[in-house]
Amino acid sequence: MLPGDARGKSISSIAADTEKDVVEEKIVAVQEREATPSDVTESDFYAYHERNPGRLILDPEEAKVEFGEECLKRLKLSKDGSKILWPQPTDDPEDPQNWSDRRKSFQLVIITLAAIVPDFDSGIGIASLFQLAKKFNTTTGLINDETSNWSIFLLGWGSIFAVMLMRRYGRLPILFWSQAGLFCANLLAVSFLVGCTFAPNLNTFAGILTTERSWDAAAMRCLTAFFGTCPQVAGLYTVTDMYPFHLQARKLNIWTMGFIVSPFISPCVFGFLAARANWRWAYGIGSMYGVFVVFMITFFMEETLYDRSLPDPRPIPRPRSRVLNRFQSLVGVSGWRMAQYRPRWRTVVFGCINLIWRPHILSILIFESIIWGFTVGINTTETVLLSEPRPKGYGFSEYAIAGAYATPIVATLLGEQIGHYLNDWIMEFCVRRNKGVFEAEMRLWACYFAVALYVLGFGVLGSSMQRLNIAGLVIGWGLAQCVVVFNTVAVYAYCNDCFPGSQGEISALVNLCRTLGGFSVAFYQVPWATRNGPLQTFGVEAAVVVGLFFLIVPALQYKGAYLRVSNAP
Repeated sequence: MLPGDARGKSISSIAADTEKDVVEEKIVAVQEREATPSDVTESDFYAYHERNPGRLILDPEEAKVEFGEECLKRLKLSKDGSKILWPQPTDDPEDPQNWSDRRKSFQLVIITLAAIVPDFDSGIGIASLFQLAKKFNTTTGLINDETSNWSIFLLGWGSIFAVMLMRRYGRLPILFWSQAGLFCANLLAVSFLVGCTFAPNLNTFAGILTTERSWDAAAMRCLTAFFGTCPQVAGLYTVTDMYPFHLQARKLNIWTMGFIVSPFISPCVFGFLAARANWRWAYGIGSMYGVFVVFMITFFMEETLYDRSLPDPRPIPRPRSRVLNRFQSLVGVSGWRMAQYRPRWRTVVFGCINLIWRPHILSILIFESIIWGFTVGINTTETVLLSEPRPKGYGFSEYAIAGAYATPIVATLLGEQIGHYLNDWIMEFCVRRNKGVFEAEMRLWACYFAVALYVLGFGVLGSSMQRLNIAGLVIGWGLAQCVVVFNTVAVYAYCNDCFPGSQGEISALVNLCRTLGGFSVAFYQVPWATRNGPLQTFGVEAAVVVGLFFLIVPALQYKGAYLRVSNAP
């Protein structure tokens, strides 16, 4: 036991030391946030956007205040000099940020074409719905469940594992192997389609019945969906690797448009084909498209991963031969060698788990899964509802149903154009009002426009289908589909801005949530609409979306900055 004075002195000393440590920590934190020109090196700017999640200085004048004039001179600006480029391009011509606009656009086209494949293939089952039901002597409802719903469910899970591999070994080899499957089941991503083309019976075709012989087909179907979804998460990586921050939402519009429109292309185009020719031609052409995408990836896709946070982004020398260098990049030899400089397995394996529990990410993902799921439910059930004979349905022929699927195609293209200008305008307007500083929550203003049009579209769609009005069907379906594009882009951009170093995990989680949401709706929407009418069905779904919107989006705008800082990785 210490004497009273000594004990009191010890406690006082401890308290003083603790208070001193707290003050020193605060000083260090302030110094890190308000660095002087001498404190900020050029290498710090290369990773600045990752160390400041959700808050970026875009206006050069504001950067002069926060960084100092000397630092501003070292920052690279956009061509018109109005915005600071984040991430800061290096002086290396191989940095994807320094590629020409034509080279970037070509890569964006390839990844968009690849992103179309999974949902495009799943939609072929809708195009051949009537032919398959007649061929295998069963109902269109059973064919719909076995060719569409389960394939939608399986599309989301493979993206999580694809992201793990892409962070370690690069974008190109994982994209190539997932699509081509060279030496691993030979064109695995399209092999199920080839099997469907020559399937002699429904057991072989569906691959989900409980006979022993059908388990092989079930395994192939699961693997096809598991591996085929990789381009639907690689796109966010590709866009953020190549384009500066202020152009990313605009380019994300193009990529998201690809996989949003893809489930409607096959029912529209192949619906006419299946009605006049054999349904096997639809699956045959789908196989050919898959092979074309593999060809484009093999010969033209480039590696966009650039380790700009390393002192030397290219620590391993490249082969002098361009052919050998291309081969090593494509099959993953280069990525295998670079893996030692990249995040460890423990980091990448728990990457999605490390994000999903954070309140601002979990809440916006729930909102996106519901708004996307109800829209996908229209696609997977519309054929059955439109084919119902009057007075329960429209009694459309196969040709009329195929033509009806042109509505969401046109709406998606229109949504891409609206989103192109809407997201840019929101960013410009909000940054201007915030003195040149961007905050991630600004992205969510697009959700207000989306929900308003979404409710209008679902209301018109339900009312029109209740009264069997064709014009209202087209308008309502078009409105509901149009808003999904820029709402999805807003969610992608917001999540990516909150976690700029975890683009792959964000893309995988969004992809998983939207597929899980779309998978479940098709099972209950048709019975519900048949029993109680489309007006009640679509009206309740619109009300659910509105309720979630008011619970989530305003709260994120009010407390989003606090959640970002307090839940930063």
